[in-house]
Amino acid sequence: MATGVIGLGNMGRAIAERLIEQGHDLIVWNRSAGKAEGLARTETVKTPRSVIEGTDIVISVLANDAAVDAVYFDSEGICSGPLDGKLIIEMCTMSPQRATFLEREVEAKGGQFLECPVGGTVAPARAGQLLGLAGGSAAAFDRARPLLDTLTRRLEHLGPAGSGAAMKLAINLPLMVYWSALGEALGLVLDKGVDPTLALDVLADSSGAIGAAKKRVPPIRDMLIEGDPGSVNFSLLNAIKDMRLMADLARENAQGAQVISAALAKAEAAARDGFAELDCSLVGLHGKTGK
Repeated sequence: MATGVIGLGNMGRAIAERLIEQGHDLIVWNRSAGKAEGLARTETVKTPRSVIEGTDIVISVLANDAAVDAVYFDSEGICSGPLDGKLIIEMCTMSPQRATFLEREVEAKGGQFLECPVGGTVAPARAGQLLGLAGGSAAAFDRARPLLDTLTRRLEHLGPAGSGAAMKLAINLPLMVYWSALGEALGLVLDKGVDPTLALDVLADSSGAIGAAKKRVPPIRDMLIEGDPGSVNFSLLNAIKDMRLMADLARENAQGAQVISAALAKAEAAARDGFAELDCSLVGLHGKTGK
């Protein structure tokens, strides 16, 4: 039977292409049907419910809570009818509470639910090199594993629903902070006459760099010098959504949220000034370019 994919944004499309390459026939739905153009071995249907009816396992790759609510609970949504053993794998980054809520709603309809947010962007998704962070029952994980193994370089079952969401927020937190910190680091040297390209190259080659820095330095340099923002792997708008979830979870756990709150404030200011749809790695350049 075909595999279902709901949501064909940047990540969803890359995941669909990877599954096709690995021999899967797909039934897909996206709010804009044109996003499925060019996908081989794929049937495009008009509602999320139609994906459910034609498949046993569905991967949902949605951007935010509003999209999740619509896809699951609209009149033709995932939960609009019986699920009868269908397995829903949700990859949206969300709060742990929302993950447990979705599991409860899916199971009430007779289905299985596994949250599996992933670490990585479009290129790792296309290559099957994502980091899979699963939360849910052991039975749901075991059933999902053969499919998720084709998408991931490492797949971990972290515990019950909600644990995957918490882990995804945890791994994204230092990344979000780094992009803002990189901009401040540049500010220490640019006014002293250091060439921007050289400064970025040294920073990326230093002990203070994260793994993603080397790949993102060229587009950061292009934005800084030429005003060219380049392609978008993960928009600042989506990053702000995640940072708000991080801050909320930190406060719920009775721990401080000072670091991520400061990064969030910087990101929100950049978004107001035109950075919202740019890649989140450019946030540190807010105030340093003509944009």
